[in-house]
Amino acid sequence: MTGAAALDAPGVAVDVDGLLALRHLAAGRGASQSLTALPGGFVHRRRGRGLEMADLRVFEEGDDMRHIDRNATARTGIPHVRMFQDERDRTTLLLADFRAPMLWGTRRAFRSVAAAEHLALTGWRAMAEGGRVGLIAFGGPEPLFVPARGRERAMIAVIGGLAQAHRAALTAQGSGDPPATQPLDGYLAMAEQIAPRGAAVCLASSLDTPGDEIESAITALAHRASLSVLHICDAFERMPITGAYPFETETGRRGLGLVGGDRGAQGTVPARLRALGIPLHEIDAAHAPDEAGEGARGF
Repeated sequence: MTGAAALDAPGVAVDVDGLLALRHLAAGRGASQSLTALPGGFVHRRRGRGLEMADLRVFEEGDDMRHIDRNATARTGIPHVRMFQDERDRTTLLLADFRAPMLWGTRRAFRSVAAAEHLALTGWRAMAEGGRVGLIAFGGPEPLFVPARGRERAMIAVIGGLAQAHRAALTAQGSGDPPATQPLDGYLAMAEQIAPRGAAVCLASSLDTPGDEIESAITALAHRASLSVLHICDAFERMPITGAYPFETETGRRGLGLVGGDRGAQGTVPARLRALGIPLHEIDAAHAPDEAGEGARGF
């Protein structure tokens, strides 16, 4: 299969209709699960006393006179004051890694397609909680940014952005001169500049080519927002068949790589992120989000 037909093949292309249908899956699991089953729960920002009214009670000594509710006081003849709570920053920013290391898979779907599916499910859950959802997708010639908005129109824009950015990444990779893979740390630094302070940020990535500044970039982003990582894996990575496999790098160098044995898990990027206290969840690209064995279940 070649050309445009290959780009539209199941498991290779992002299925827009499938991502839209995930809204019913998110709703079916209930709002109470949405804050625990996948990243995207809302972080509460502290802004003084807040502006959201939380309660109305009888005035007590020491209460601020400015908070007296005139209507309740006139109605009951007893002074009442309003109690306020911190506003909730209900913004979820989705980070989709569509770089070259994500554009492959041995079962069901590319890792990049699985990333789009699970990010869409995260977005639908955030929307169901009344939040705003935005997107940064990178891997093509230029990063694609969808500003955070609320309601269904936000998710339609996000899903459209996922499909557009994914196709651009596939097209660039299939060109005669594919772009070199940029390190992940640079994109995380970009997200740190864009993400609203206190928002929930969900990164879906294989964490390949992390860059020399990955830990400082993760730390800075986690300081600004509530960060969770969906570590997208392929079945071949989870259960590799030991042996020597041919490879070709982006610079054209070819050789044989040994797979299997002790891979030094303690020094891997996922292990380093866990050491920093970043919630990291394994996602098996072989499983669709609606399958019982879906890797993100039970976060």
